[in-house]
Amino acid sequence: MPEKYVIEHCSPTLAGIKTGNLFRIQLEGLSNIYDEIRELNNILLSKGLRTVPVQITDKYALVYIYRPDLLERDLKCPEALEILHDKGYACTSTMSCLVQLIRHLAEDNEFPHEIGLFLGYPPSDVKQFMANPCQGVQCSGCWKAYSNPAEAERTFNRYKKCTEVYRRLHKEGKSLSQLAVKTQKGRCR
Repeated sequence: MPEKYVIEHCSPTLAGIKTGNLFRIQLEGLSNIYDEIRELNNILLSKGLRTVPVQITDKYALVYIYRPDLLERDLKCPEALEILHDKGYACTSTMSCLVQLIRHLAEDNEFPHEIGLFLGYPPSDVKQFMANPCQGVQCSGCWKAYSNPAEAERTFNRYKKCTEVYRRLHKEGKSLSQLAVKTQKGRCR
């Protein structure tokens, strides 16, 4: 899997300012997606990152790169737990929630919009999007923000700036291993 592709789609997570990112990669031209994921994990595990294929079809893989410590923090928040419980998640552990998300992606007829919680989106925005995605949108970027648009805009700008900086640094010769940072455990926000 080309480093450039991961940097383009996952820089905020690599930098430790976002819980996770999803990206879709075409399988044509890849030798074996599982070997690619294993290689990526070999590079990123020491930095506190994990890579998981959450959906695989004949043509593409949907890949999730995330920080387990930040995901645990995010999914422990009461509003996130409420959303997950309402969607049938047992929430016995962060890993069980991730396994259940993968199952929803594979088996449900509708897209599991609670996936926003796994990407670090504010639970209040995820909840509103799930209730009525078109009503009350105050701004949009990585997600649709229904509350606190000023904070959302600052976050969108941080993610954009991070991606620009990571693109430039990679072009200047920095490797994925050098760009991924190790983070400290976070608290519920």
